[in-house]
Amino acid sequence: MSRRSSTRERILDAATDLFGLRGVEAVSLDVIAGEVGVAKQTLLYWFPSKDDLVQAVLESAVLELSVGVEAAIRATSDDPLDRIDAVVKAVFRQAVRRPALLGLVREISRLSAPSGDRLHEAFEPLVARAVGYLEREMAQGRLRRADPRLVAALVYATVTGIATEPEALRAVGWQPTTADLRALRSELLAFLRAALAP
Repeated sequence: MSRRSSTRERILDAATDLFGLRGVEAVSLDVIAGEVGVAKQTLLYWFPSKDDLVQAVLESAVLELSVGVEAAIRATSDDPLDRIDAVVKAVFRQAVRRPALLGLVREISRLSAPSGDRLHEAFEPLVARAVGYLEREMAQGRLRRADPRLVAALVYATVTGIATEPEALRAVGWQPTTADLRALRSELLAFLRAALAP
């Protein structure tokens, strides 16, 4: 890896963690440059504006999450409930390994229109694929018949909400321990199976 790409990747990594944990608006380019140990001008060489950096971070996060989900889907059976389990487990693995990735999901709704629109365009093929899959499985009677777009939205909102809102979970006594995280994942999987079983 060249020094240039290494610097770019270090900037992306630091921005991912800082944006995901603190929020995009709360983190300046100066803070990111300081975290990486480079001059702000170096950061601006790679990313001419904060909007460019935010977009690159979000695209990288979407790709990283997508790769993990795709691998989980390929490694499971063709049973739709098993596949949904595999996707949820893949997302939870990402949340444990790098909590900032899912924090970025929360930031999507807070983006300005141009950035949000570009990100929604990047997500659209994944959404279309998920909705198409749900439609086919419902038509075959392998999942409960419902509006597949709403089901996809509810699954997304449930999984990301649980993964990105630890304060709400702490309010009901949940602690971010490995055992509690496993219990939370098991309850979520049972909830989704009960909701989607034909």
